[in-house]
Amino acid sequence: MIANARRLFALVAALSVCAAALPRLVLAQPPSAITFQPTTVSNSFSSTILVTGTGILPGAQVALDGYGLLSTTQVTTGTLTAVVPAGLPAGAYTLRVINPNGESATAATALTITGPTPTPQPTAFVRPQLIVVSYGASSPTIAPGADYDFEMTVQNAGGETATNVVAEFVEGDFLPRVTGGLRALGSLAPGQTNRFFQPLYATRAVAEKRVASLEVKITYTTAAGANYSDSFTLTFPVVVPVVGTARPTATPTARPLLRPQLVVGAYRTTPEKLQPGFQFELELDVQNVGNVIAKRITLIVGGVSLPSDTGTPGPGGISGDSGSFTDFAPLGTSNVQSLGDLEATRTLTARQKLIVNATTKAGAYPLKLSFVHSDESGRTYTDNQVITVLVFQIPQLEISFYREVGPLFAGQPNVLPVQVVNLGRNPVVLGNMRVSAAAGAQFSNNVLLIGTLDPGGTFPLDAVMIPEAPGPLELTVTIDYTDDFNQPQKITAVLPVEVMEGVPIEPGAPGGEFPGGGEMPKPQPETLWDTILRFLRGLFGLGSGRPQPGPGMPPVETPMPAPVIVP
Repeated sequence: MIANARRLFALVAALSVCAAALPRLVLAQPPSAITFQPTTVSNSFSSTILVTGTGILPGAQVALDGYGLLSTTQVTTGTLTAVVPAGLPAGAYTLRVINPNGESATAATALTITGPTPTPQPTAFVRPQLIVVSYGASSPTIAPGADYDFEMTVQNAGGETATNVVAEFVEGDFLPRVTGGLRALGSLAPGQTNRFFQPLYATRAVAEKRVASLEVKITYTTAAGANYSDSFTLTFPVVVPVVGTARPTATPTARPLLRPQLVVGAYRTTPEKLQPGFQFELELDVQNVGNVIAKRITLIVGGVSLPSDTGTPGPGGISGDSGSFTDFAPLGTSNVQSLGDLEATRTLTARQKLIVNATTKAGAYPLKLSFVHSDESGRTYTDNQVITVLVFQIPQLEISFYREVGPLFAGQPNVLPVQVVNLGRNPVVLGNMRVSAAAGAQFSNNVLLIGTLDPGGTFPLDAVMIPEAPGPLELTVTIDYTDDFNQPQKITAVLPVEVMEGVPIEPGAPGGEFPGGGEMPKPQPETLWDTILRFLRGLFGLGSGRPQPGPGMPPVETPMPAPVIVP
């Protein structure tokens, strides 16, 4: 009998150990199997666990010991989801399922929360990278003193878009023709290619070489404003034609290239800071860096592409409608204007009126310029160049008083009801607003941080000022902000006010001492008997006016003059 009892006791203990090893719970009243998954989550982010089983009533909640109730959602009958928030300390936690009637089930150390995952390694540096895919000339071999057309294909092998791509053909064994050696290629997205041609002249110096080299320098930027430059050396075989019997000849001397070349030495805009919708004047300092006169110069704002020079003007003249005018457009005149002639090494000033598109955002915008001109022999050249125009988004603010300013007295504290209003169409982020004066006043509570101000929104500042002397006083209101190019800027407004002579405090007035000591008596209201006495005095000609306060009595209050509205 005792042996059977011992076997039964051992069997119950073994079943208890097996049940404790399983990730499930037994609910009391009635027993129900509850399971959790997953059993391990990370504290780097919030996680959702799934609770299933029988005996789960509608409205049941999942609790985490050491934290409290979790955000619980009942999916179906017997199925719950609970959200474990991020940031909990790592370790093993006990979970509970609590029914609305108070019945619950507990799972000790059923959920394990791990620490944050390792920080990922930084990715590789991403930038645009231009490479030469192919190049060639209009002839398989190069002869000195001949003209050729060279073809070149570049590709962006990087991971970011290259903008403002400009190719420059450096003078050496070859001299540029027609375009002046500059090619604006626009933008190249990752993997995109651009094939272009450049007319060149092979100098006499290549006769002494077997291989002629051509250096091409390509500059470009990114959308963030980073600048890059790459140089490429292209080589071509040289052939020297031999006529008759070879005889010793004198070493040829390279002759200087005679051609005009126009560049923009400097440029300015009026006004200096442009905003969307602004009309402005672009002023260019054009210099002839060539060695001969440039005749019949034509400026084309927005750029133009012309075919190779034939020495004869094409039908229809020069077309200037192929440029981009999305952000800037000509105003008053067209984008084509004649600049006349320019001697070598001389400089002239060109002006063009433009307008910034109202939809243009703040940023740096490239503007292409083309100079079409000719030399004395009638040969036509086109010099293409790019300048950068900055557009700012300056906050449109109104700084004024939000109510009429009452009389201001010297030597006494006065409240200044200052406010700023956002008159623009977009929210602005502003810094500190400060009220001050050049001299003659002391301030307190005169500096306050504004922050984000929505369109049409107002922000008040009730500064306290103690003027030192009566007379006119100019208040300076300054607001700090950071512009679109991360440069600190200030907006300043001047509000004039008038300070009156301070009212002296008489003995017996509030704040003074009453003769004889003690508190100053307050004036008593007039009684019916006082009114009758004044009436009788009036009948006998003794005067019926109310007695005025004398020395030691508080003055009768009078209304203040109407305040002045300051725009």
